[in-house]
Amino acid sequence: MKRCAACVLVLALAGCGGGKKSGATVPTRPAPAPTKGAVPWPAPKNPMALTRKAGLTPETHEFVFLHVHAHLDVFVNGIAVTVPAAIGINIHDPAVKRLAEADGSFAYGGISPPCARPCISPLHTHDTSGILHTEAKVDEFNNLGEFFIEWNVRLDRSCVGGYCRPTAPIAVYIDGATYTGDPRQIKLEDRREIAIVIGTPPAAIPSSF
Repeated sequence: MKRCAACVLVLALAGCGGGKKSGATVPTRPAPAPTKGAVPWPAPKNPMALTRKAGLTPETHEFVFLHVHAHLDVFVNGIAVTVPAAIGINIHDPAVKRLAEADGSFAYGGISPPCARPCISPLHTHDTSGILHTEAKVDEFNNLGEFFIEWNVRLDRSCVGGYCRPTAPIAVYIDGATYTGDPRQIKLEDRREIAIVIGTPPAAIPSSF
């Protein structure tokens, strides 16, 4: 479930409205910690309710009619934020398998036989690699806004979690190019790299999956 060598591909810059080359000015002022909504952002305890809130339909197992992977990086003052495992998965269902990873974390999925009741969203994370999985039975891409609803973290043009402009500088990148549109509308296309930078940026902006 971790990123494999076959997945580590260099992507051409994706065309997107409002995008600029990655040489554009990036935030350099540190973001102060908000009184509410600061990192870390753990996996919520009500994944199926949040799946429905996102407008998606929970399933009893994974489908692969549409099977794509996007990657999300989030940085706060240059420090990577963990995108939790099991966003969109009910890990307490006995049909959901748990696999120990080398770093001490766990990956979840491999649902067979199916759960007795809906236990997984078509949009989910298996592990902490930052890979956002769309495994759906319809040919319909998800978007970043749906994922953040499932994560129970605020995302809009002004705020990411409790970090809000103008107090906290925020920049969004797709495949290394700055994106100035509504981040909720970013389509989770296969092998797309999305980076959200809050406050002081990291030494390099990720540009490939």
